[in-house]
Amino acid sequence: MDIFEYMRETTKSEQAPLAARMRPNSLDEVVGQKHILGQNKLLYRAIKADKLSSVIFFGPPGTGKTTLAKVIANTSDSDFCQINATIAGKKDMEEAVNKAKDVLGMYGRKTIVFVDEIHRFNKSQQDFLLPYVEDGTIILIGATTENPYFEVNSALISRSTIFELKSLDKDDIKELINRAMSDEKNGMGGYGANITENAVEFLADSSNGDARTALNAVELAILTTDRSSDGIIHITPEVIEECIQKRNVRYDKDGDNHYDTISAFIKSMRGSDPDATVYYLARMLVAGESVTFIARRIMICAAEDVGLADPNALQVAVAAAQAVHQLGMPEARIPLAEAAIYVAKAPKGNSAYNAINSAMEFVKNHQLYDIPAYLRVGSYSGAKDLGHGIGYKYPHDYENHYVEQQYLPDEIKDIHFFDE
Repeated sequence: MDIFEYMRETTKSEQAPLAARMRPNSLDEVVGQKHILGQNKLLYRAIKADKLSSVIFFGPPGTGKTTLAKVIANTSDSDFCQINATIAGKKDMEEAVNKAKDVLGMYGRKTIVFVDEIHRFNKSQQDFLLPYVEDGTIILIGATTENPYFEVNSALISRSTIFELKSLDKDDIKELINRAMSDEKNGMGGYGANITENAVEFLADSSNGDARTALNAVELAILTTDRSSDGIIHITPEVIEECIQKRNVRYDKDGDNHYDTISAFIKSMRGSDPDATVYYLARMLVAGESVTFIARRIMICAAEDVGLADPNALQVAVAAAQAVHQLGMPEARIPLAEAAIYVAKAPKGNSAYNAINSAMEFVKNHQLYDIPAYLRVGSYSGAKDLGHGIGYKYPHDYENHYVEQQYLPDEIKDIHFFDE
């Protein structure tokens, strides 16, 4: 590295966003993900012992996929190469593999190749890596926001261990915010700023489990807020609200979250839970899901899961579908809610309007909590390894086609959106 390249790298590091500067250097500094990084867990032991095999990390944005790869790079004796699948081509992969061969041949060291956004690689690009993963030339670390069982070649899946990263909880986000506020070297500790407890609480809840969103808001708030007469930059909930703006509802209409949410929506109707029904309906509506798609799913559920027990349910669902076609959003949310609640509860009521508005307002202003694993789709290959669908109680297997079961996420299991 010449002096000019060194200066470029130094400047780039110093001017990087706060979220990048605050990335931990060691495994013990990582916040959250205890389900895979607890001291007795496989991934923790493998990283500590520097015995990592090929892995794929998947989960929502801002949960630490790239962070984990960087920690592994800092702690491993192997060489490290990073490729971003959004811009890399075959030439980049060939260079990485050729360098890995040289390092292995001359020094006996393996090379970790970190492929960010690996789902962006097409089939042939993914296939190119196969022989080198299989013969040990490279150790692959793939990172993706998509379910790898849908987006990554089965051959690569079979040669890798899959680890699912989950949204950080509020306490994790709060810890990261406070760490960034006090860190004078990499954080914002040298700016003479103060953030109120209410602002931390609001930001931790509004960031939706995304550490990057929270840290970006902290940085923007400090850099754009004038000092008060006491010389301190005071960060209040009002300041944070301006910086974080509208909550980014995590929902990919073509991906895993789409199928999990519609699955939970249908199972909530089938399970006679109107609160969970309007909650998942609100998640889809706020995220921009097709209202005609939702209407079709309600009609199917009315016919399949209510059927002759209440034939009027299908009539209500069909009428809602016709209304949706004529109205469009935002008014379409009301007949959709009416039909969905009718299917879930049978009796029709004008509380549907209030229920869906309450649920959508809740979704807009609170963290999106993880859907219980047993409500997620469990039919695709590899789903059981993730715990998806395991433990779900199929209501038709029980007396009177009903079984007591929690459909809302654990954190809000006692909340009510629909009033009888």
